[in-house]
Amino acid sequence: MGWKKGICRILLLLSIVGTTWAQHADINLPAGQDQPNEGEQESRDAGTELEFSYHDHDQMTRYLRAVSTRHPSLTALYSIGKSVQGRELWVMVVSASPYEHMIGKPDVKYVANIHGNEVVGRELLLHLIQYLVTSYESDSYIKWLLDNTRIHLMPSMNPDGYSISREGQCDTIHGRHNARRYDLNRNFPDFFKANTKQPQPETEAVKEWISKIQFVLSGSLHGGALVASYPFDNTPSSMFQSYAHSPSIAPDDDVFRHLALVYSNNHAKMSRGVSCRSEIPRFEKGITNGAAWYPLTGGMQDYNYLWHGCMEITLEISCCKYPPAHELAKYWQDNRQSLIKYLAEAHRGAHGFVMDDSGNPVESAAIRVKGREVTYHTTKYGEFWRILLPGTYKLEVSAEGYLPQEVEFFVIETHPTLLNVTLHSAKRIDGGPYYRPAGPPRPPPAPTQSPGLFSTFTSSINNFVSSIFG
Repeated sequence: MGWKKGICRILLLLSIVGTTWAQHADINLPAGQDQPNEGEQESRDAGTELEFSYHDHDQMTRYLRAVSTRHPSLTALYSIGKSVQGRELWVMVVSASPYEHMIGKPDVKYVANIHGNEVVGRELLLHLIQYLVTSYESDSYIKWLLDNTRIHLMPSMNPDGYSISREGQCDTIHGRHNARRYDLNRNFPDFFKANTKQPQPETEAVKEWISKIQFVLSGSLHGGALVASYPFDNTPSSMFQSYAHSPSIAPDDDVFRHLALVYSNNHAKMSRGVSCRSEIPRFEKGITNGAAWYPLTGGMQDYNYLWHGCMEITLEISCCKYPPAHELAKYWQDNRQSLIKYLAEAHRGAHGFVMDDSGNPVESAAIRVKGREVTYHTTKYGEFWRILLPGTYKLEVSAEGYLPQEVEFFVIETHPTLLNVTLHSAKRIDGGPYYRPAGPPRPPPAPTQSPGLFSTFTSSINNFVSSIFG
């Protein structure tokens, strides 16, 4: 009877994997999504040709709508909210399943233009959209990527800052901040130090977005340097390490270094460690730990990793923040391979499902790799992903009402390891309480004391330095 029960579970799991369900309809099919009518079809189709030039918000919107209309089977356009001045924060999904989450397959993202005057990433994501949809039928690698991944691309997180930035301004901070003069990459909750800055509409929209879609991998595109920077950006003693260039090591430091090297090594020149200006250090192999470069509080990449288990790195892709438009074609050629190869890293490591005794998915089960003090959680379909390098690991799985499980597994280079875990009910026969696992570590509480003069001065210097470098 045991083998029959096992076969039934396998068949049930295969039926789940083979079925495409919608995940979070408010994100995948938002009510505010712009749907074309027949009268608009011809004019929108005409706007899918993309030149190497800068596109303001209206031009970008027209282009995204045109692509969505021409390629409805590969793209879906949605907005996650609005900027301070009311501009839509557009996201384009490019995938063989643009409107529905694919069970067992990861969601990944790029976010560009979080600093309004760092604009190259904004244009590169528009060209990445075009490249993906036009290469799907002819390029087997792109077809594999889109068949097995949902790619969410946000060309501009700070459209208000972009609107006042000017072409040719390489080093200024004009346009860096949002319309309320907040640096959006200093506006997220921080694990190491309480962030007292007022939350902004753009960051609140991104926080809600990534709380509803379990992204596995992410990249934030910046300008002002040429380097792939990885967590942690902050450090427990940032005030005293501001100028000591001390790294702040994440539990998955080996994986983050690998991800940064994937981008750098596939870039035309990043891996050479080019220094853009005399005051910017030379980065060995084109990568750096964020805090080793300069520590910052409220960064987006640390937030993605520690709050939502999404591995994000920061990609500084241009020495000039707003270079002349005639250089955009070269930037695209330099970054195209990197942008694509990096996203494919979501398929490295281990992934699988957590199910109960009846074969039902266990939502919000805690997933932790032993020795790596970061907790991930399963989706409502019981899915999980864990990017890991080749080696042997132990997976600890727990959920309220179930006995915890520890599973040993190994990861190889050539393909991800499929790892399915069954949790058994922990309810006592006598009607006693369920097992309740200890919760994940929480960020430290906000300090009650006011900052001292030295701390305020140090913070001001750090803000100035980071504004110059990007």
